[in-house]
Amino acid sequence: MPTNLKLDDKMIEQAVKLGQFKTKQEAVNAALAEFVTRRNRLKVLELAGQIDFDPAWDYRRMRGRP
Repeated sequence: MPTNLKLDDKMIEQAVKLGQFKTKQEAVNAALAEFVTRRNRLKVLELAGQIDFDPAWDYRRMRGRP
């Protein structure tokens, strides 16, 4: 489903230059991916202080290492 978007050309050109992308599409897709990743990380940070820490937890054992 094709969609026409009105995007800020100056911002896109800056993104293309900064990211050294070959096309505007690459720049926009990279920007969207970065945005989604950052927002998902912020969701994880919201859990800070809400999860109890288990001092007996052994991450090495959970990985299957002795």
